[in-house]
Amino acid sequence: MNQITNTILMIRPVSFRMNEQTAVNNYYQEELKLENSEINKKAQEEFDNYVFKLKSYGIHVIVVSDTKEFDTPDSIFPNNWISFHQDGTVAIYPMFAQNRRLERREDVLEKIESEGFLIKNIIDYTSAEKEQVFLEGTGSMILDRVNKKAYCALSPRADEDLFIEFCEDFEYTPVVFTANQTVNGKREAIYHTNVMMCIAETFVVICLEAIDNKKERKNLLNHFKDDGKKVINITEEQVHNFAGNMLQVMGKDDEPYLIMSQAAFNSLTQSQKAQINNHCKIISSSLETIETCGGGSARCMMAEVFLPKK
Repeated sequence: MNQITNTILMIRPVSFRMNEQTAVNNYYQEELKLENSEINKKAQEEFDNYVFKLKSYGIHVIVVSDTKEFDTPDSIFPNNWISFHQDGTVAIYPMFAQNRRLERREDVLEKIESEGFLIKNIIDYTSAEKEQVFLEGTGSMILDRVNKKAYCALSPRADEDLFIEFCEDFEYTPVVFTANQTVNGKREAIYHTNVMMCIAETFVVICLEAIDNKKERKNLLNHFKDDGKKVINITEEQVHNFAGNMLQVMGKDDEPYLIMSQAAFNSLTQSQKAQINNHCKIISSSLETIETCGGGSARCMMAEVFLPKK
């Protein structure tokens, strides 16, 4: 089992803008005083620069363009609707926003197969949408693939029962907790776990102050300690700069890199950067428009491909 892969799927946007359907519980989204066409153009430039940078480090990026067939402003975040696993299984997930359900496309699977990967089995959880039950992929869950643990901060987009079902299907030990942020003076659930937490091979980046329940916090720290993971703690303010939304991937010569946005990188202290550099190098790219309108960042844009080769 590997924790990180050198192949990622990314979806190039064609109609990116602020999605009003997700803004109801994604408190990171903000309006930009720009025409939608201008917002999309900026997002495409950020996307293309990001892909170019990843490829320059030897990371294999499979790019599929979104289509104009449906109104899918958030298609740039594929990790919420699909995940790919080492045993050849693909999981398809139920999405909170109705217009995000239109992102699920058969031809994306065909593209992955055309790149030489083997899909043996598909587990489809999308019928849960009928019950208003959601689990948004590796946005809602952080997978420790080596230690077979799955971490989930419960929210309107991460249902506990469905999370447990996923863990049974994929043989993960579930670790459930609640992560909050302060919105207008009130503590509100953080919409996706991957905004405040990232698990790499030898370390974890996490915002411990988001976890108000001391027992839950202690439980998490015990898991990390048992698994030999060094904990790098970030602040709630750094989470607002998407410092939790990172992903470790493999570049050329099996060199690991931690990927994050420029805003995330700029928010880190020298000490935090040094701690990360003890484990791997950092790649950062400017994603300002995508972060502002989409309320997601570098990690959300990458769906890791762990499938076996044909």
